[in-house]
Amino acid sequence: MHSISWVEWLGYIASLLVLLSMLMNSILKLRVVNLIGSSLFAVYGLIINAIPVFIVNGTIALINVYYLVKFFFASTDVFKSLEVRGNSYYLREFLKFYNDDIKKYFPHFIYEPEKNRYSFFVLRNMNVAGIFMAREMSPGVLLVTLDYTIPAYRDFKVGKFVYNDYAKKFLTDGYTKIIAFPSVPKHNKYLHKMGFVREQMGEQSVFVKRLVR
Repeated sequence: MHSISWVEWLGYIASLLVLLSMLMNSILKLRVVNLIGSSLFAVYGLIINAIPVFIVNGTIALINVYYLVKFFFASTDVFKSLEVRGNSYYLREFLKFYNDDIKKYFPHFIYEPEKNRYSFFVLRNMNVAGIFMAREMSPGVLLVTLDYTIPAYRDFKVGKFVYNDYAKKFLTDGYTKIIAFPSVPKHNKYLHKMGFVREQMGEQSVFVKRLVR
């Protein structure tokens, strides 16, 4: 029976990673996984003396490095908020289109426009990247009802815009605390990255972010 050598395993793993990268919605994750896969493929090509395989995949790896460096260190992304009214046709169609994905992170979300203190799209280079909604929970305290980013833009930049840049408006409007209810592990991790801390509020565990000038 033919035993698979470590070199063959290297080729299989590299192929699998490149394939997986093509299935990812997030551009950032696609670049990272494709970088690993193409780098392994380049090494594989070098080991088996397949120079064309080495050159092509080595070049792809360098292209990925270029875009990742540009992404993290030379990004020229421009973020803007676009306030939206409750009766907006586009907003309702947006929520309907992404409903299944929204429910993964906000399973209890119900659109109640009359309760929202804030409701705006986040534009990234003039493309709609996400939607944010929050209502007043008590004087000085905001409750996040929806903080959704479409799959292609889930690299934390939209969240940083909302909770760092736009948060200055929250402060100006008199809000010093933002509360979000726990959700799925991935979203909870996101809240931690955005500066939220898990606290007890009565019998309910919540995530809290305190705003400071």
